Amino acid sequence: MPQNQPPAAPSALSEVELVPTRPSTDKKSRELRTVLLEGGVSLQIEATAKDHRALLKKLDAVVKLRNKLERKPIKKRLTAKHADRHELYQLSVQSPEEDIKFLRKVYKSLRKKPAVHFREDFSGTHLLATEWVRTRAGCTAEGFDNDPDPVAWGLHMNARRLKGDTERLRLSIADVREPSFLAPDVRCAQNFSYWCFQERAELVDYFKSVHKDLAEDGVFVLDLHGGSETQEEMEEEREIHEGFTYVWDQHSYWPIPGRAVNHIHFRFDDGTELYRAFTYDWRLWGLPELRDCLTEAGFQSVTTYWEGTDKDGESGNGVFKPAKRGEADLSWIAYLAAAK
Repeated sequence: MPQNQPPAAPSALSEVELVPTRPSTDKKSRELRTVLLEGGVSLQIEATAKDHRALLKKLDAVVKLRNKLERKPIKKRLTAKHADRHELYQLSVQSPEEDIKFLRKVYKSLRKKPAVHFREDFSGTHLLATEWVRTRAGCTAEGFDNDPDPVAWGLHMNARRLKGDTERLRLSIADVREPSFLAPDVRCAQNFSYWCFQERAELVDYFKSVHKDLAEDGVFVLDLHGGSETQEEMEEEREIHEGFTYVWDQHSYWPIPGRAVNHIHFRFDDGTELYRAFTYDWRLWGLPELRDCLTEAGFQSVTTYWEGTDKDGESGNGVFKPAKRGEADLSWIAYLAAAK
C-alpha cells in the first residue's frame, strides 16, 4: 500500500483503494488524491493537503450513493416520488451519440486526423466521456466535476456499461481548472455549464487553463445559446417520449449584469412535479464576447458552428456547420471550436 495515506476511511469506502497523490497546480495548498474504484475506473478527489476530512467526506458521499442506487428498486411508472433527476436530465437534455459524432467530426476537419483522448468539463454523470470510450476502441477519456452526487450516479448507471473498458475512463471530483492526467485532443464544456463564471477575468482564466492543458494540436469545443427569447422570463414545456414533461424555466433575468437564474422542473402524468430539480445561476455570455475571450486566452483560431433550419422554417435541424454571420433568430444554439 502507498505511504503517507490519510486516516482510515469510513466503512462505506471498503470498495476503494487509495493510491499516491499527484500535486495540484493550485497555489492554495490543495492536492488531488487518486482512488481506484470497483471495476477499474480511476477517480481523483480534490482536497486540502493538510486536512483529509474533506477528501474522506467526498469519497464517502460517492460510495454511499452508489450503494443506495444498488438497492433502489426499478419503478415502471414515473412520478415525482420515484423518478431520478439525473436519469430525467439525460433523457431530456443530452444526446451523447450525436454529440460525440460532432466532436470527432470537428476535430478531424480542423486537424485532419482522428482524436484519441477526450476530456469533458462540468461532466456531471460523465455521459459524454463514457460514450467517447464506448464507441471507439483505444480511445480514452476524462471527466471533471466538483459535485460527488452526479459522479456517483454516473459510476453506477453509465460507467458500468463500459464493462471491460473502464480502465480507459478517469474521473475527477475537482475544479475544472485543474490539469488533465493526459493532454486532451478534444476538450469540451457542454450545456452552457461554463456560464457559472460570471466575471470576464474568471472566464478568461478558465480558458487559459484549457489552452495550457490541451495537446499541441488540441481543440476546445463549447456550446452557447442566444437570441432575444433567452432574456425573457418564461417557461417552456417539452413532452419526453419516456412519459414525462421537461420544463425549462427562465425564472429571472437582470440586463445590467447579464445574469439569469433558470430552473429545470419535471412533471408527470399523475399530476406530481419534481420542482427545481436543477437550478442554474449564469451570466448570459454573447457569442462575440466568447470569441474575444478565447482569443485573449491564446487560441489561434475560433470557428463558429451554426445550426441549420428545419423544413418547418422555424426550428433548428440539429445540423451545425461553420458560419460567419448566423441569423437573427429569437432563439438559437451554436458551437465554438477553439484551436490551440
